[in-house]
Amino acid sequence: MRKIPHLLAGLAAVAGLSLAATTAYAAPPTDPPQVAPAQPGTLAECAALVDFAYDRTQIDVVELVPAGALENAGSPVGEHCLVTGRMNERVSEVDGETYAIGFEMRLPTDWSGRFLYQANGGMDGSVTPAVGAPMGGQLENGLQQGFAVISSDAGHSGDQNPLFGFDPQARLDYGYQAVGTLTPMAKELIAEAYGRGPDTSYIAGGSNGGRHTMVASTRYADQYDGFLPVAPGFNLPQAAVAQIWGAQQWNTVATTPGDLNTAFTPEERGVVSQAILDRCDAIDRLADGIVSDGERCTKFFDVGRDIPTCDGDRDGTCLSSAQKEVLDRVMAGAVTSTGDPIYTSFPWDAGISNSGWAWWKFTASTMLDPMAVGFLFSPEPEDPSILADLSGYALNVDIDEKAAGIWEQGITGESPMDVATPLGDGTDLDTLRDTGAKMLVIHGASDGVFSPDDTARWYDEVADRYKSERNFVRYFEVPGMAHVQGGMATDQFDALGALVTWVEQGEAPDSMVATARGEGNLAGVNAEVPAEWSADRTRTLCPYPEVARYTGGDPETASSFACKPSSGGPGIRG
Repeated sequence: MRKIPHLLAGLAAVAGLSLAATTAYAAPPTDPPQVAPAQPGTLAECAALVDFAYDRTQIDVVELVPAGALENAGSPVGEHCLVTGRMNERVSEVDGETYAIGFEMRLPTDWSGRFLYQANGGMDGSVTPAVGAPMGGQLENGLQQGFAVISSDAGHSGDQNPLFGFDPQARLDYGYQAVGTLTPMAKELIAEAYGRGPDTSYIAGGSNGGRHTMVASTRYADQYDGFLPVAPGFNLPQAAVAQIWGAQQWNTVATTPGDLNTAFTPEERGVVSQAILDRCDAIDRLADGIVSDGERCTKFFDVGRDIPTCDGDRDGTCLSSAQKEVLDRVMAGAVTSTGDPIYTSFPWDAGISNSGWAWWKFTASTMLDPMAVGFLFSPEPEDPSILADLSGYALNVDIDEKAAGIWEQGITGESPMDVATPLGDGTDLDTLRDTGAKMLVIHGASDGVFSPDDTARWYDEVADRYKSERNFVRYFEVPGMAHVQGGMATDQFDALGALVTWVEQGEAPDSMVATARGEGNLAGVNAEVPAEWSADRTRTLCPYPEVARYTGGDPETASSFACKPSSGGPGIRG
């Protein structure tokens, strides 16, 4: 297992603290309770919900949406009640802006008895349709499965991005308070609509939505029975600073300064991807374009030896010595000028050729991350003038200052890390465990922004803390998958259904079947599925630290694989 040093340890030492002295370990209960299965119900009220009364809550629109008005993966979504509204509307004393926590709820006529908080991505700021899709490629979303679903903007509008960071309350709502505010209101509205509250409650989301879900697992664990974070950016301030650090590294080898895509072209990324496959593809006993055993690959793959070095000019078939040095440095993880870690390493995976990987490394790092660091993850927000040249800001900002700033008390009275991340070190899951709740974590091995190494490091620390963590939390890494979805991967699987079965039936997911999205797939085609793959290739996903190993049979079918311990041994990525 990956034993990547926890970044908080070094910072605690700087502050003169001992993690051992500040961490309490509660003894597990003799027999954690089994959550009772949800019971179906029928919508009793829709139009009357316009009069729903709850503290500081305004209902704006209520309408009955007929069956078939929405579709997902070629299938109609059933009849449901759409409710939109706002909570805690106010005028900021800081910037004069009007803020509110906007929300949308969709309440199916044929209800499963379940509630789902759909945590959204990016900087939030928009109320995306509350259909219950924590990741793309799902053939059946939460609304189709009968969940009552809520979606929100986390307390600000898109027009207020990113300058809502000037308002302390808006920062707090984005960080964690919007979830805490909306959850009890949503349950009350469900009770009014169906005559009873939800039997079981879930929270799920990808990227920043995964962060919201991880935060909820420590702050609001008593409010939910199931947690599904996908590609979770649970150390978002660290990752954002690391992105800008990475942009500065890439710029040193860009043939056009400021255009980071010239630092590492698609052809060159293809060379690296093939080098990884040449070294690591067959470790699982089948050369199939998928690196299933990332642990062992990290042990065996060597940048200097395995990637061709250009003898002359770069021509797309090799990397220069300087490029190889930068690539190795970026994949090892961002550090300050004195070598202190900012964020964790990234695994070597063939999906490095994914277009999404490049977008996060070369575009988002000079467009989105400067806004996040400048206005949300600095103790005091930057001057808005930096918006005129975000790329220039990213390529010239003092990384040491920004890396230190995420730990400093800011305008909220808390540090940006305190506001945006799970409580403590994120491993105190006592309440989650003791109530019978479960958490299923998903992460793509070729995520270009939030590292699966960080997720594996967190899981290792949970395992060290509890010893029996598989009883209530499991982590599935998806080889080749980019951020949240896509890439050279079988990225379609029903994690939400697996979580419900685990929570309500006590059947833990020992594996999941994932499908590629090739030509004609109902959930939409993934253009990066290699042409040599079967369009509907299936693969077995395994709970970390197990990996899928070929056991014989049709190489395009999941049944030809079994979950086995990685042969790489513990600690090789750290």
